This record gives sequence, structure tokens and C-alpha cells, in this order.
Amino acid sequence: MTNANDQQQAPANPYRRPSAYEEWIKDTGLPIHRGYFIDDVRTVEVAPWDERGCSAAFLVLAGQEGVTEARVTEIAPATTLPPHRFALDEVVYVAEGRGMTTIWAGDGPKRTFEWGKHSMFIVPRGYHHQLANSSGSQRVRLLHYNYLPISMSIVPDPKFFFDNDFVNTEIMGEGDLYSEATSTPVDHPRGQGRVIWNGRFFPDMLAWDKLHTYQERGAGGHRVGVMFPGSTMWSHMSVFPSRTYKKGHRHGPGVVIVIPGGEGYSIMWPEGGERVVIPWAEGSVFVPPNRWFHQHFNIGETPARYLAFHAPRGTGQSERVQYQNDQIEYPEEDPWVRQKFEAELAERNLTSLMPERAYLDREYQFAYEEED
Repeated sequence: MTNANDQQQAPANPYRRPSAYEEWIKDTGLPIHRGYFIDDVRTVEVAPWDERGCSAAFLVLAGQEGVTEARVTEIAPATTLPPHRFALDEVVYVAEGRGMTTIWAGDGPKRTFEWGKHSMFIVPRGYHHQLANSSGSQRVRLLHYNYLPISMSIVPDPKFFFDNDFVNTEIMGEGDLYSEATSTPVDHPRGQGRVIWNGRFFPDMLAWDKLHTYQERGAGGHRVGVMFPGSTMWSHMSVFPSRTYKKGHRHGPGVVIVIPGGEGYSIMWPEGGERVVIPWAEGSVFVPPNRWFHQHFNIGETPARYLAFHAPRGTGQSERVQYQNDQIEYPEEDPWVRQKFEAELAERNLTSLMPERAYLDREYQFAYEEED
């Protein structure tokens, strides 16, 4: 077992040329944080980015694999950033602070909306936008997520993405860009009776309570799936009870996970390989590497939440056809997993709430007070 803090940098490949994206972020002169995880995006080192009028840093974690970008922006108190536009959709999560976004397309009308801590919103591709800190005393910390690395592997010129005048206003539809999110029924064999929430602004992901049960991942957890209208980007948030843990599972690269609330750890490992332990709390960020199994554990006294920003569909997200190959049921997991979990709880004078039957019956169903 490896503690992630002891193995933050994977060995460099001397035969691998830097990608266009890697060259670009290096040229900005901003901090580039690598390894397996970020302890807290609210405190991670940033540096002035004069071009954008803010401070910032890039997160290039092991699991992003040249597919997705994660970037941290800090806005000083009572500061409004210069207008900016970007040729790709970008999801923004508010890790700290409160402020507002003004957005417009071409010579069209401007729309301003306010956000606070734990808000999530999308800035649509090609739109001008301007971010502002509405507090006179508290800084803002934002986590940005987009598909720039994989896009620059096809079009390696940064100007294509930052100096491109093209904008298609029709993709956003008519009416208010940031109207209240709506739900859509899910047509999926494992999602009967469930809904996906469609919206461009979610005020508080820590308080979000429109969740559905999620038996297949265990722990008696709940989930919400989020789609952004007019965009290929998508995400989900899982919530699971104190002193429980989710089943081990795996998927493709580029899924960035941020913790809105809770205390716990995750274990990540390649099939047959060494385990890496990721401790997490509010503000932590990590990315499971491509096809590595990973498992999430809540060792706090309150429910834990993790918000996952998904990579583009088609980047090996799951085998799908043989779903069982991507998930480890409790009776089949290594006994060490349970032993470590119970030991971690014991250090806090807590005991596991995992039902004994879950370890004996792979078809075991957790009880829910209310089935959604």
C-alpha cells in the first residue's frame, strides 16, 4: 500500500514529447500541481496570471491523462476580472467565496447571476463572460473543468480556443440561460424510476437534496446525475452515509472528483497492482487513473459527498456490456479493505455501520427509509 503523499510524482518518460497543452500551461508560468490528489483547492498554491487579472494554478493529476483540464482561480476581494471567452464549454465549481458572473454572446444582451460557496455552473462555449468577487473581504476560489487537453491534441494552436470569434447562440435555446434546473426521466435498465437534472446553474451542491437511491454501488448511498443543456459535458454527485463505504469500481480517464463535504479516504489501484490511499475532506480533488479500481470510504460522523466531473463520452468510461467486470461486490473484495476501514474507524472511537450480510450475499440490497 502506498500513501499518495509519498508518491506524488510518477516517473517521467524520456521518450514522450510534451503535448501542445503541456507546452501552453508551462508557458503561462503558473504553478502546475501534479501527483494523485490535491489536499484542498482552497489553499493550494496559486500565482498571479496577469493576462486574466487573477491568480491561478493548473492541476495535472495522474488520472487526467491528457483528457481533461482542472484549473484553480483565485479572485481577490471586490475584484471584477476582465471579460474572457473560450471556444469550449467549461464547468465551474465554487470552492470558496461568493460572487457573480455576467455572460453574453456577441452584441446580445448581458445576463448576470449570483453564486456562492458550493455553487456549480457552466459557461457555454464561445460566450463572453466576466467573473466578479462580490465580497469586500473574502477571496474567491473556483475550480474550472473542461476538455482542453484532448481538444489541443487535435488542434494544437491555443489561439483557436482563446481568440476564436465563432459563437452559435442557437445551441443554448431560447429564454433564460440560467433558469431553474428541470428533471428528465432516465431510460436505462439500471435507472428505472430515476431522473437526470438538466440545468446550467446549481446554487448549492452541498445542500442539493433531489437525489435518487443507488443500490448498485452499495453503502445505502444516493446519487444525482447532471446534464448541461446544449453541452456534451456531464457530471454526477454521490452522497453516502457515515461509517459506510462504496463498492470498488473502475472507468476511463479524466474524471475529476471534488469533495463538497465529509471526511474519508479513497483507495485506487491498477488491477493486480499496488494500492494508493487518498485522504480527503472538503475541498480535496483527485482523479482515478485510467481503468484503475477505486473505492470511497466515509469515516466521518456525517454523510459524505463527492462531485464527479465526467470525461467526454467514448473515452473508455466503462465496459458497459459486462458491467460486472468494472465493479467488485463486497463478498469478492480483498478482506484487507474491510480490515482497514474498521481500523480507521476504531482510531476515531467509531464502529462500522456496514451490514454483515453485505459481505456474505452479493445480491444484498441496502434498506432505504424512502424509495425514490
